[in-house]
Amino acid sequence: MNKRTNKFTKKVGWLLFSFSMALLLPGCAGIGKGIVQAVLEKTENKDTRQCQVWGKPFAGIAGDLAKSEGKSKVLFVHGVGDHIPGYTTQFLEKLAKELNLNVRSEGQKNIELTTPLLPGKDLGNLRVTHFLNEQSGKELTFYELTWSEITRAEKSLLDFDTSGEYDFRRAKINAMMKKFSNDTGPDPIIYLGQSRIPILAAFSQSFCWMATQDFVSLPQSGQHVCAGLNDAHADMIAKDNYAVISHSLGSRIVMDGMQRVASMLGSPEKYLPANSKITISTRAIEALQNKRIPFFMLSNQLPMLQLGRELPEVAGQKASYCDSKGGDYKKRLLSETEIIAFSDPNDLLSYGIPPGFSEKYIDSRLCTKITNVNINIAKIMDAFGLTDLANPMEAHVGYDTDDRVVAMIAKGIGHPSTSPLIKERCEFTKEVK
Repeated sequence: MNKRTNKFTKKVGWLLFSFSMALLLPGCAGIGKGIVQAVLEKTENKDTRQCQVWGKPFAGIAGDLAKSEGKSKVLFVHGVGDHIPGYTTQFLEKLAKELNLNVRSEGQKNIELTTPLLPGKDLGNLRVTHFLNEQSGKELTFYELTWSEITRAEKSLLDFDTSGEYDFRRAKINAMMKKFSNDTGPDPIIYLGQSRIPILAAFSQSFCWMATQDFVSLPQSGQHVCAGLNDAHADMIAKDNYAVISHSLGSRIVMDGMQRVASMLGSPEKYLPANSKITISTRAIEALQNKRIPFFMLSNQLPMLQLGRELPEVAGQKASYCDSKGGDYKKRLLSETEIIAFSDPNDLLSYGIPPGFSEKYIDSRLCTKITNVNINIAKIMDAFGLTDLANPMEAHVGYDTDDRVVAMIAKGIGHPSTSPLIKERCEFTKEVK
């Protein structure tokens, strides 16, 4: 969600919290005020939020920056709610500081996404920012996909519900909640309908631009098509390092998007018309097949968004595709897809990934490895043992501004270069087969 939505949801959350406190702790106004003040002071003085990680050690983006060749590139995909380009600004500034990248490009490049596979369809915006450390020469190019343009027109069907003609009939708090619901609730429903393919095409085009162009060679602005992965890009694909960050519904989009890329590379004739200008070369595919890509999923929703869906095109065959001795090893998409799933137990819309999930519900060609991060984003309010409560909305939207989340994405966990903040605040349990 963007910055405005973030502030709005937190405000709604605190209104609900205050209302709950009024119900749970009845009495005179003075006593109630004193109790709430004491609860807030206790929360501010002692941060007891948990952070527990189960999986294998990972180096984060800093591990790629330390490599001697190739450039580091990160793609961010948002989730539900209307977004505008620039929604990652606060997160991006924190990430750059954590990675000690002290120079950034004067401006951003903004590509209006489109594809010949969907003629005349606007697919949103890809905003690209470049960072550099002047002393070490380390570089990071950050790609921010905004796909809200695809669903905005459909969501306008609900505008009357919050218009001046109708909205005044609601109580104020209910009106705020209804606006939030109308902004975020429709997106998963729309994604299951006719807008799914355009959203996945927006992801594919964004991934294509990341894989085939450096910052200096990207268009400055305007509508452009990434023409595919060809021989000229194979060396770049082989050397560069990628990472993908997603939030809520964005996690489903990136997994479906990678599955679509795998299907397209495996059987291009099913997706590309005979006269298509999009090309795919064997050398580029082979370069991609040798890559390991970490996917940082904030407010992970893969289990919930799997409900009612068909199984992946290729499932339950991980050994065949991911083991070098497997019969389908040459048909894999990546050498490893490293999923780091962040979820707050008080985020009502996030879920850890259970054992066996990836084998059954994630395309085998992605060769996934799972790490679960169980982290309290919202602070838990303890009212003298009478009750405890965490703001569920803050727990859902606060991942990308939490210092521990940013530090873990930047420098990983379970190795000597882990951020001091993570070593102090997070518990790591290494899992082995």
